[in-house]
Amino acid sequence: MKETLGNLKQVLKTTNNSMLSKANVVATGIGYKYVQGKKTKELCIICSVTEKKPVSQLTTADSIPSTLNGLATDVVQSGVIRAQQFNGRYRPAPGGVSIGHADITAGTLGCLVKKNGGLFILSNNHVLANSNAAQRGDAILQPGPIDGGTLPADLIAHLEDFVKIDFGNDNDGGGGGGDSGCGIANSVASFLNGTAGIMGSHARLKAISTQVVENLVDAAIAKPVDRQDVDHKILEIGAIQGTTTGELGLAIKKSGRTTEFTTGEILQIEATVNVQYGPGKVARFTDQLVAGGMSQGGDSGSAVLSKNDQLVGLLFAGSENSTIINRIENVFSTLGVSL
Repeated sequence: MKETLGNLKQVLKTTNNSMLSKANVVATGIGYKYVQGKKTKELCIICSVTEKKPVSQLTTADSIPSTLNGLATDVVQSGVIRAQQFNGRYRPAPGGVSIGHADITAGTLGCLVKKNGGLFILSNNHVLANSNAAQRGDAILQPGPIDGGTLPADLIAHLEDFVKIDFGNDNDGGGGGGDSGCGIANSVASFLNGTAGIMGSHARLKAISTQVVENLVDAAIAKPVDRQDVDHKILEIGAIQGTTTGELGLAIKKSGRTTEFTTGEILQIEATVNVQYGPGKVARFTDQLVAGGMSQGGDSGSAVLSKNDQLVGLLFAGSENSTIINRIENVFSTLGVSL
C-alpha cells in the first residue's frame, strides 16, 4: 500500500485495538520513522511502549510487526506518563500559572475563552473539576492548594462546566477527593505507562482489558469571580493570535505551572492513549497530539501554541519524554467555547 497520510489513518483505525492489546504497548499514532536516532521522511505507524525489549523476550502475539498492511511501523520507548510552575499568586492571573479545584493539588490555568457572552478560564477536567467529582459552583483557587492557595483569600473562580471523562465500566469516575488532581493530567495510562497525579502521585499507564469508551478531551471551564482578576495573556508568551491545526512537525510552545516556558514539536497525530487517573480509573483518549518531553506533573491544563502564538491544543498528560495534547478544535466544540 502506498504511504500516504490517508492510508496511514485508515490502517491505524483498523489495527489500533489489536496493537494496544499487546504487552507494553501504551499508545499508537502516526509520525516520522526514526533510524539510528535520526528522523527520516518516511511516515509510519508508531507504537509507544513502556519499555523496549528484545524480540526474543516477547511472544509472537506481543511482537510488533515491521509493517501493518504494507505500511511501516516504528517502536518508541515512551516511559511513564504522569498527570501533570509558575506557582505563585497572580492578580490578574495570566495563562500558565498555578490553579486548581479546592480539593486537588494544582494544575495550570490554560487561557481565557468565551461562551454565550461570558468570560471563562479554560483548563483540564482533572484540574478544575477533580476528574468528574466536582459540582458546578465549586471553588477554584489561584494558586492551587498545594501551592498555598486557601479559601477565601485565593478564590478566583467557580466551576462552570466540564466534559465528563468516561472511564468505561466505571461511569462514576469520581476523582476521590483530590486523588487525581494533578495539574497536567499526565495521567496517560496506557500510552506511556505511569502514575497519575500532579506532584507525587503520578497516574500510571496500563492496557485496558475491559470494554472501553473513547474520550476526546480532558477539559473544563470556570467563571472568574471578577474579570479584573484574570489576564488574556499567557506568561512569557503574550496574547493568543487565533487558532491553528496541529500537524506533524509543527513547532509548539507552552507556559505551565511546573516546567514554565518550554518548546517542542508535534511528533505524532491521530494518537490513541489509555490514561490512568488513580487506581482503577483508566480512560481512553483518541485523536490526540503527541510531543516530546516538554512537561511534568502540574503542567496539566497548559495552553499549547504554535511559534506564531496560535492556539493548538490543551496539554493534559505526559511522561519523562512525551507530552499528550487535546486538539483545541475538540476542546472548543465539546465545551461550546471560543477565543
